[in-house]
Amino acid sequence: MAAVKPDIDRIWLKSYPEGVPAEIEPLKFSSVADLLTDSCQKFADKPAYSCMGKTLSYADVADLSGDFAAWLQSCNLQKGDRVAMMVPNILQYPVAVAGILRAGLVVVNVNPLYTPRELKHQMKDSGAKAIIVLENFAHTVQEVIKETDIEHVVVASMGDLLGLKGHIVNFVVRYVKKMVKPWSLPGHTMFKAALAAGDRRKLQSVDVAVEDVAFLQYTGGTTGVSKGAVLTNSNILSNVSQNSYWVEVAYRAKGRPENLTYVCALPLYHIFALTVNSLMGMEQGAHNILIPNPRDMPAFVGELAKYKIHVFPGLNTLFIALLNNDAFTKLDMSSLVLTLGGGMAVQKSVAEEWKESTGCSIAEGYGLSETSPVATANRFDATEFSGNIGLPLPSTDIAIRDDDGNDMPLGEVGEICIRGPQVMAGYWQRPEATELVMTEDGFFKSGDLGFMNDAGRTKIVDRKKDMILVSGFNVYPNEIEEAAAEHPGILEAAAIGVADDYSGEVVKLFVVKKDPNLTVEDVKAHCKTTMTGYKRPKFIEFIDELPKTNVGKVLRRELRDV
Repeated sequence: MAAVKPDIDRIWLKSYPEGVPAEIEPLKFSSVADLLTDSCQKFADKPAYSCMGKTLSYADVADLSGDFAAWLQSCNLQKGDRVAMMVPNILQYPVAVAGILRAGLVVVNVNPLYTPRELKHQMKDSGAKAIIVLENFAHTVQEVIKETDIEHVVVASMGDLLGLKGHIVNFVVRYVKKMVKPWSLPGHTMFKAALAAGDRRKLQSVDVAVEDVAFLQYTGGTTGVSKGAVLTNSNILSNVSQNSYWVEVAYRAKGRPENLTYVCALPLYHIFALTVNSLMGMEQGAHNILIPNPRDMPAFVGELAKYKIHVFPGLNTLFIALLNNDAFTKLDMSSLVLTLGGGMAVQKSVAEEWKESTGCSIAEGYGLSETSPVATANRFDATEFSGNIGLPLPSTDIAIRDDDGNDMPLGEVGEICIRGPQVMAGYWQRPEATELVMTEDGFFKSGDLGFMNDAGRTKIVDRKKDMILVSGFNVYPNEIEEAAAEHPGILEAAAIGVADDYSGEVVKLFVVKKDPNLTVEDVKAHCKTTMTGYKRPKFIEFIDELPKTNVGKVLRRELRDV
């Protein structure tokens, strides 16, 4: 059945901050690369990124990314070819991503902690022709490269852009902390060598249009295996523009800092940090403090102590970890203008404790990889935590619909559907999967269930899909079950999410034994080799048989009641 015309006509606009438009203006740039180049010229002398005691100015980012782009072009990569980024939050990340985009290529973000199985799927699916990887993870690339289309490998070292200090950092990383496993990738190019070679070449201009692809951002979508959300230049630029209108409200309320500083503790390979920190931050001329490993709490808090932080994007789990650190609670965080909560639900108790500790409320927002990512957000001049996901951003429509595509009355629960210029072009080379999540009138079906109140604010109440949300990362039961079933001692397996005070949810795996001697330790050891940390089951329970429908489909909802 076709969706009926909504009887709610953007009722959220009456709750908008004064001066925020209903629609964004036409895009100023034709590509993300143009935005970055413009910012580097406009803010040339300002600090752009700092990490481990080293700062790159906007002019430095322009020079280094231009060199890297020129080198990529020398590799005979053609416009639209995919280049994978397997790098954590270090200075090489923004330099390389800007270089990839300036060369007219497409960025494929990869979690550096992926196992070989996970990496192989993403590389084969995307058809990536090149990969930039930190040497700490080069052994993973080595295991799968022969089964992919990768022709060019760039290996970065932690200290590459840290000056003389970099030699010491590399020595400690390799030989003291022993964080680099042996690897062999014949024909690879070291990151610094690529920059040096590119410096001797002239960057060729590439005609990139707004409808061209900028990023393949991998996600499970609403069902099944990991898929690449196709994010065009228009998608990303639109979301940067939408967020910029919204963030101005925070500056209007508390004053715009002269030297705007963001902390970037969320991974840049995740769409939240990529858009909000790196791209919106650069558009505003902000200084991003990169945190390579936020789990190293002493180092993280030590970095926070060095700067006056104004904008702090984070997840519930990150806020909890900081609030439970004595050194953090003693910091002066009075400079905070805006704390953004996303990726997963922020708990009210955490928001209240954060405000008490820092003096700044957490403004919760909502989005997905498929929406570049931000679709809704609470007002950034709010002084209290709302517990909902706020209002649709400018140029964004939210519809609450039933399974037949009919719009639900205010206050009644249905699927949250999103329409706007930030919604992806589709899933990479998966038209059938795209058709499942897109409506005829242009809405993306999120798989989340919620309702809208008469002020136009939306509250999430549940998920329609079986996806498990662990610390802001999507975990899909099908993938966990498939990986678990590779163990010869497992007959069948089913995964569900269970509530967890720290990470929101964790994975619980139900296992039917094939080998009667199979132990929990055996299953955990197998999962450690086949999936990255946040996907691994925290709880494993053996069961005689899985509950199923008449046609043999596993009833995960019944397992949730076990």
